[in-house]
Amino acid sequence: MLEKTIENAFYKYAKSRGCTAEKFVSPSKRSVPDRLVTCPGGVMFFIEFKAPDKKPTPLQLRDHAKRKEMGIAVFVCDQKGQAEAILDIALMGAVTPSQLLEVI
Repeated sequence: MLEKTIENAFYKYAKSRGCTAEKFVSPSKRSVPDRLVTCPGGVMFFIEFKAPDKKPTPLQLRDHAKRKEMGIAVFVCDQKGQAEAILDIALMGAVTPSQLLEVI
């Protein structure tokens, strides 16, 4: 399965749940996560999509770590349904996306 297949499925799912999953691009920085997810109630987090069993690059991991130090959640998803489950849990409101990072 391709990374874009997993990412596109999530984009459609997030939209169906009333959220945005905007493609996040920084012209001067290649290591940023793929999607910025924003939802009603102030829920916000990033997702890095990978093909199954692929890992983030060292540069991406450094970027993710810096964001996490600032209290911003960044998830890496390499399976269809994984990002959707994260979104569902975040929308339940029982935990913040940053707290969810501690569980996953």
